[in-house]
Amino acid sequence: MPSLATLRAFAQAVESNDHVGAIERFYAPDAAIRENDDPPIRGREALAERERRLLATVAGVKTTRLGPLLYDGDHAAIRWRFEFTASDGSVRAMEEIAWQTWRGEQLIEEHFFYDRRTPGKPSRKDAASGVEP
Repeated sequence: MPSLATLRAFAQAVESNDHVGAIERFYAPDAAIRENDDPPIRGREALAERERRLLATVAGVKTTRLGPLLYDGDHAAIRWRFEFTASDGSVRAMEEIAWQTWRGEQLIEEHFFYDRRTPGKPSRKDAASGVEP
């Protein structure tokens, strides 16, 4: 079970847009991320590299936590809003819920839930595959 201090530090890293650093510091070596119904991606190094690729497709991203950290034992949930700025200056936004499972102080599984069909809102999958949001 993570401490509240760990959860706060994780959220602060993500909110400061240190997305790759958050993966490197808080995820277990065998961590997995799953988006909606997609198959999971496994391994901290693969997850960090995927995040680097996603961030390379945009000029910038603003991350905002919407609401409190919700947690119970080894589980936590965070509601996020991401505003992606494209190279042409246009901004698109998406909101997601991140459902997390922790093992002690390390994140071992994260499942993102968001609507890919909402017009004008990019998906992490599109950004990670090189399609500019």
